[in-house]
Amino acid sequence: MALAPSPQRSKTAARFAQKLASDKRFKILEAHIKKFQHRQDSLIEVLHRAQELFGYLEDDVLRFVSWQLKLPASRVYGVATFYHYFTLKPQGEHTCVVCLGTACYVKGSNKVLAAVEERLGVKPGETTPDKKVSLLTARCIGACGIAPAVVYDGHVAAKQGPADALQRLNQWI
Repeated sequence: MALAPSPQRSKTAARFAQKLASDKRFKILEAHIKKFQHRQDSLIEVLHRAQELFGYLEDDVLRFVSWQLKLPASRVYGVATFYHYFTLKPQGEHTCVVCLGTACYVKGSNKVLAAVEERLGVKPGETTPDKKVSLLTARCIGACGIAPAVVYDGHVAAKQGPADALQRLNQWI
């Protein structure tokens, strides 16, 4: 004997059906989830694809993934906030990631970060009001031999000092 869907699940299904009809990104994400046969152990791969499609993991996207994979929302949110790669806020046109790993910190990445914060007027994890630049930090990017390292739009730059970082930012602003 099959159980009737709960009223809450039906309400959620109706809301996501509407999103599927109006936003093709949800359809693409749903196809990606089907590729993994709705397996719960595909969560990280699904979140990667979701972030590629939407630019960041907004609440509705996390709820959709939770619903599709039949996982508690707390688990999906926990994975999304645990891994540094995922972001819950819209990013700027450009990203600047300052490595704060031991080697980079010892060689002055804290000074680079301070200069960037002052120039942009934002703290790590924030985006400038004009949506041009997002400032992020990383515990370690694995580039200790070229410390201090900064990642500009996905490209690692070696031996960065405050002046180097500001020069790059001035090209973006």
